[in-house]
Amino acid sequence: MHSDPFSDFLRLADAKPVVAGGFSAGGDWAIRFPKPEYLKFFALVKGRCVLMFEGERTPVYVEEGDVFLLSSTPSFVLASDCITEPVDAKALFSGSHNKTAVIGDGKDCIQLGGHVKLDPDSGKLLAQVLPTLIHVRASSQQAGVLSWLLEQLVREVSQPLPGFSVVSMQLTQLMFVQILREYLQTTTDLPCNWLKAVSDKRLQPALALMHNDPAQNWQLSELAKAAAMSRTSFAVYFKSIAGVAPLTYLTQWRMYLAGQSLRQSELSVSTLALQYGYASESAFSTAFKRINGVSPRNYRNLKMAELEDN
Repeated sequence: MHSDPFSDFLRLADAKPVVAGGFSAGGDWAIRFPKPEYLKFFALVKGRCVLMFEGERTPVYVEEGDVFLLSSTPSFVLASDCITEPVDAKALFSGSHNKTAVIGDGKDCIQLGGHVKLDPDSGKLLAQVLPTLIHVRASSQQAGVLSWLLEQLVREVSQPLPGFSVVSMQLTQLMFVQILREYLQTTTDLPCNWLKAVSDKRLQPALALMHNDPAQNWQLSELAKAAAMSRTSFAVYFKSIAGVAPLTYLTQWRMYLAGQSLRQSELSVSTLALQYGYASESAFSTAFKRINGVSPRNYRNLKMAELEDN
């Protein structure tokens, strides 16, 4: 099986999409949602609506079959038009055990909504590089897979069969990945970061080496050879895509993994140093502090304290 750096980051972020509920609306309607705590997604099953962000004048028009993902957004409004006074989402959905609501006769518009839970620490790697809005239109050439997934999800939610919760979870996971794929495949001005790097075909072989064996003392010449480029061309191209030099990326990837290990395991710092390619605990600690701002031991203590407080 080929290595997949994009999947590596999704696993590190521990992305868990969940269908949280939905609503149906008829007539003139508007709902104000608070600033999301998680990545939030909506699928418009029927009808059309407008999406308006707090502080933005230009609405986004959403059509039947469209799917959109929100990241780091202010509060926002979903509505039938731009002038109807919105009701508060918390008040609307309060008391509903399945987080569903009906506004008016509920015949004009049907939406499914949910959120994507991420690891509180490593999940930031994903949340910080996504745009405020990813809008996949049903009319786009790339929307075929999403349309099929949405159809299956609606069927599972509306007519629950044995195992529907597992099936719904898997379908939602596939929808989330497909939304990200559409964003990577259709956006021509991706900012330089790891997300752009893992979607770049020329860099895939070099990234696969680093991800598959982060403890290896990879040399620039070896990574360049994997990408079928000269050392200089590879170094320049890699930085233009990832925003950092290849060996800096390798160090960051090691430290992301090390941070996860410190949070989730009881392995000693000296063991982790060897596991991630450092000859001494001191060298590992220096690299970790440079990336994370604190030493490995202090980092672990801080995370344990946060768990106790929660």
